[in-house]
Amino acid sequence: MKLNKYLLKSGYSFPEDLQVQSFPENLPERVIQFGEGNFLRAFVDWMFHQMNKNNLFNGRVVVVQPIPQGLVDKLNEQDGLYTLLLRGLKDGKPTEIKEIISSVSRGINPYTQWEEYLKCAENPDIEFVISNTTEAGISYDKDDSLDKKPPVSFPGKLTAYLYHRFNHFNGDPTKGMVIIPCELIDRNGDNLKKIVLQLSDDWNLPEAFKEWVKEHNIFLNTLVDRVVTGYPKDEIDDILAYLGYEDSLVDTGELFHLWVIEGPKELSERLPFTKVGLNVLWTDDMTPYRTRKVRILNGAHTSSVPAAFLYGLETVGEMMDHEVLGRYVRQVIYDEIIPSIDLDKAMLTEFADSVVERFQNPYIKHYLLSILLNSSSKFKTRVLPSILEYKQLNGKLPEKLTFSFAALIAVYKDGKVEGAQMKARREKGEFIMQDDAWALEFFEKTWQSFDGSKEASKRVAEAVLANTKMWGQNLNEVEGLSDKVADYLYQITNDGIKSTIEKLV
Repeated sequence: MKLNKYLLKSGYSFPEDLQVQSFPENLPERVIQFGEGNFLRAFVDWMFHQMNKNNLFNGRVVVVQPIPQGLVDKLNEQDGLYTLLLRGLKDGKPTEIKEIISSVSRGINPYTQWEEYLKCAENPDIEFVISNTTEAGISYDKDDSLDKKPPVSFPGKLTAYLYHRFNHFNGDPTKGMVIIPCELIDRNGDNLKKIVLQLSDDWNLPEAFKEWVKEHNIFLNTLVDRVVTGYPKDEIDDILAYLGYEDSLVDTGELFHLWVIEGPKELSERLPFTKVGLNVLWTDDMTPYRTRKVRILNGAHTSSVPAAFLYGLETVGEMMDHEVLGRYVRQVIYDEIIPSIDLDKAMLTEFADSVVERFQNPYIKHYLLSILLNSSSKFKTRVLPSILEYKQLNGKLPEKLTFSFAALIAVYKDGKVEGAQMKARREKGEFIMQDDAWALEFFEKTWQSFDGSKEASKRVAEAVLANTKMWGQNLNEVEGLSDKVADYLYQITNDGIKSTIEKLV
């Protein structure tokens, strides 16, 4: 049997530990959502479902497929229903929550159902816009056009939607939308608003519409945090056998979730996430939360993974359980990253504790090699600020973060660029490194004349630190940094990564 509303109504005997609600037949559509992928279904749609269970929202989500290929056909076959498995450590114990989510009403493909899409703009009940169209989704396309049905870009589709709504309701100030993007770019709401207004100019839309967008639509900046592992293809047969029904949209994620929304507090009454115990923070400044996440969660990954990978490990879980690397990761977080951030230490430590628990999640196989993707740009935003600010606050360089810089450089050591990727080597054998083409070529060239000497280590370190395109500044100007990175490079290349890191921790 297929998961759909008829199965929910049939009196079917579901597994005891699967949470199932009756089908929400008569709830109005109150949200239009751009994106039908795993993340939104395991994050925002799950949150709306929790509120509906407690009669606190009483609305459903109509989902718009942002690109021509997608999942809305499957969603419609299943009446918007899907099974979500949230798994992780709770108080140190492996925990799994299984639930059928019923907050999605239907899916629309604007490439084949443009009129149906515009009809949503005429619905006075729909007052919220949610989006997750990848980081590249919030981007300006100067060639986009209102004559295209649909416009190519997500901001183009949204502008067409808002313009149709403006016309339908004759510019009624009470019919503006609350727009909540979840794309992982800084100040996502501000950026989206700017592009909508730019497209309005490009398309010669009336001044009254632009004023309506500015004055009566609220664009919120947000920060989302939950690892969503998606469709569990390696274990799907066992899961479906256990559930006893067919579901082609099974979704999986971790237990931890955090949504920081920068916006007026009165909106928290219209979207009462916190009343059902969800970890949603309304704030008038999300900067500290973004800093905390980027520097601790992402920074811990980026500063630990090169050394762990060169050591011969494969996954984050393996790294956390490892006697040496597990200690290294914790020391990096608590001894160097937290002391580099000039924010409340209790807030930072509490978040760091949750990060360590999340890294140990036995249900998530997070491969180190996938985290190494585009390492140089990640290091610049996630780790470099911790190195520089630690030095500023403490008057000296952080040992392990500086070592992590050398470990990152060492990953590219024996690399040969082939097309858009690099074939590189570690003690365990060959691997493929992916990064911007110019970065790969730079590292290959920089390592070419290396002969293993201290002088050569110094030359490599200085060349890398001088790359202003990579770091936005000449890092040789940071007192003592090139000497320290060169010294660690020499140790890694001569004594080996294992000996170097064992001495360090």
